[in-house]
Amino acid sequence: MRKAAIVAVQTLAQYFTIPLSPNKETFMKLRTLMFGALALAFSGMALADPIVIKFSHVVALDTPKGKAAEYFKKLAEERTKGKVRVEVYPNSQLYKDKEEMEALQLGAVQMLAPSLAKFGPLGVKEFEVFDLPYIFDNYTELHKVTQGPLGASLLAKLDSKGIKGLSFWDNGFKNFSANKPLKAPADFRGLKMRIQSSKVLDAEMRALGANPQVMAFSEVYQALQTGVVDGTENPTSNFYTQKMHEVQKYLTVSEHGYLGYAVIVNKKFWDNLPADVRTTLEGAMKDATKYANDIAKAENDADLESVRKSGKTQVLTLTPAERLALKKALTPVHKQMADRIGADLIQAMYKETGFNPAE
Repeated sequence: MRKAAIVAVQTLAQYFTIPLSPNKETFMKLRTLMFGALALAFSGMALADPIVIKFSHVVALDTPKGKAAEYFKKLAEERTKGKVRVEVYPNSQLYKDKEEMEALQLGAVQMLAPSLAKFGPLGVKEFEVFDLPYIFDNYTELHKVTQGPLGASLLAKLDSKGIKGLSFWDNGFKNFSANKPLKAPADFRGLKMRIQSSKVLDAEMRALGANPQVMAFSEVYQALQTGVVDGTENPTSNFYTQKMHEVQKYLTVSEHGYLGYAVIVNKKFWDNLPADVRTTLEGAMKDATKYANDIAKAENDADLESVRKSGKTQVLTLTPAERLALKKALTPVHKQMADRIGADLIQAMYKETGFNPAE
């Protein structure tokens, strides 16, 4: 029983010894107390404890994902009128990116937005199709997949892992960085390059002659600072907000790969929500997704300009010939990963995006 209801009953109990024929003054007092106590009881029952959604992620607040998570929190709490409270934990405050998926499956957190590379190690290798280098040339091609039936079918594959996929959020296209200029495949030879845990990204770096180093996102800055790794790949928003421009001399605008997120929840938690609450949260997520994807490119463009203005990192732009040389060096990774990801899925992506290895 709610605390307010208990207080109400205790209040009424104080008057159980009142005579059966009380005088008018006592009767009026009793009636007032009864109505007050009952009102308190019912209000206490109505003010049920809110449903708490712990939303953990590993990037800064001032990134597309960080801002979108806060926007979802705002919409969810407003539209459910207090029935739901969303607690957002950015910057690996609760879990590092190596730990958060297990935390979700165990119910320690209810919502995540991990990068798409995280699902391969979970056993859903099809998501690694998003890691294929140069599979997308722009956001229009990307959204044909993430906002279409192909993207929906990929999210549905998470059900068997106890995870419900809700939507895709953009960050942006990745750029290479290091303490030496990276403009040609030969420039990567022998460099230790940080990657996420993805077989595709491992193959990508090896195709360039680099040595891939799997590392948690929260550890990258220090690893770059101390020389544990020589370089990395990131959308500019991550590169700038994590202050990597302080420890990398060159950033090449290669836009060779996509980094995005899948917003996911613990499936048991989601399925057990009251139907009206779940419907409201689905609407909030739809609007938060539009917000996330609307700001992604603008945020990355603004952060690229901030990197330039910092004077700490030189921004390199590839010529069309240099870009094509990188693309030709990396495209064989598609065929190399076909058995792992699924040749049919890769062909379906080509059909959606119009991928042409010669362009």
